[in-house]
Amino acid sequence: MTDLDTKNSRVGLIVAGTAVLMVGMAYAAVPLYELFCQVTGYGGTTQEVASVDDTVIDRDIKVRFAASTHRDMAWEFKPSQGDQRLKVGEQSLAYYEAYNPTNKTIVGRATYNVTPHKAGSYFAKIDCFCFTEQVLKPGERVDMPVVYYIDPSIDEDRNLDEVTEVTLSYTFFALDGEEAQEAIVASGR
Repeated sequence: MTDLDTKNSRVGLIVAGTAVLMVGMAYAAVPLYELFCQVTGYGGTTQEVASVDDTVIDRDIKVRFAASTHRDMAWEFKPSQGDQRLKVGEQSLAYYEAYNPTNKTIVGRATYNVTPHKAGSYFAKIDCFCFTEQVLKPGERVDMPVVYYIDPSIDEDRNLDEVTEVTLSYTFFALDGEEAQEAIVASGR
């Protein structure tokens, strides 16, 4: 092997290694970003909680609900209510409706965010359908609940004194391949 062949082989290995690394990072980016957002509340990501603080304060806040689907998702998806008004710290229940108008079973997963983004870490979800696979058979319609509250510590954050309204938004994405098949089997449907 000549010196030129050795250099070409080395460059080829570096390029191939870089390509493999980039593909790996592309697959890891979404779950790592979701984890980062859930931990920090970055990008309007809400906090999930197991228990509720019973403190309710005399500060009204309006929660708007929004829904969308990725362009590859055939479902119809919408909030069942446009908005709710509640006291900060008060637990509330909202519903979103999903409908599969197609003739095939579709598996979906929702992501969410809160705007304004700076209020995301104070939006606490107790129960939610996000980040779990939802399986809808042809023509099936389901109501999906979200139990939530606005953490009373929002009142201590002077940067949020002007916030009187937040929007909880979900986007559904279609899953396919092995991941979708596993969800269908796991659901027993």
